[in-house]
Amino acid sequence: MSEHSGDRQTESREEDVSDADGGVSEDASTEPGDGLDRLLAALETDIDSPTPEPGDELRQRVEESDTEAVAHTLAALDETVTQLETELADERERTDDLESRLRRKQADFQNYKKRQKERLETERERATEELVERLLDVRDNLERALSTDADTDIRGGVESTLAQFDRELDRENVEPIEPAVGDTVDPGRHEVLATVPSAEPADTIADVHRPGYEMAGKLLRPAQVTVSDGDTDDSEGTETDAGNDTETEADTNTGTTTDSETDA
Repeated sequence: MSEHSGDRQTESREEDVSDADGGVSEDASTEPGDGLDRLLAALETDIDSPTPEPGDELRQRVEESDTEAVAHTLAALDETVTQLETELADERERTDDLESRLRRKQADFQNYKKRQKERLETERERATEELVERLLDVRDNLERALSTDADTDIRGGVESTLAQFDRELDRENVEPIEPAVGDTVDPGRHEVLATVPSAEPADTIADVHRPGYEMAGKLLRPAQVTVSDGDTDDSEGTETDAGNDTETEADTNTGTTTDSETDA
């Protein structure tokens, strides 16, 4: 009986050890390192699996499609590509032609500008030459007038030369600026020299000191004028003083004449 009880105790201890071993195994299978191993294994599986090529789906669709339909689609695509290539070639040819024409136009325009500049310079030189030639005649007339005898009246010759000079200015479209006394001052065409007492209204022209000239609407030089300050009293006083001086001088001359007659 003691032997049987010992055998039972031995078997019980072996079962306990076996249960303990099983528990350790189950605990070991849930260690943290096992999850990482499974993740690495899954990644290796994904890497080893073949990656689909870009054309695989298209080839699959072609294989599943009807051969006649595929051929018709390919023919239509080929025709479209050919048409687009033709249009592209035409556009390139048209672009090349436009660029070539543009370069020619630019070259022609540059040549035109150069010719116009040369022509204007030539016309300017010729115009100056013609003007100088006509002015030489005026100079010759003045020289002849000065070469006459001192006792000869040259006024007629000088007036004739001045008229000739004015005709030459008129041929060049040169017009005098000669404002009248009492006109309003034009700052763009008149140069005011001074403000003087005058019987004319204030801020109007009292006298013209030197005429101005303009050519084809362009001012060559302004007319020099004096402007009235509108003070008529000073001008009347000046005229009165001048009249008194004249009368005094006349009286003096009369008295001198009377004394001479008395002596005689």
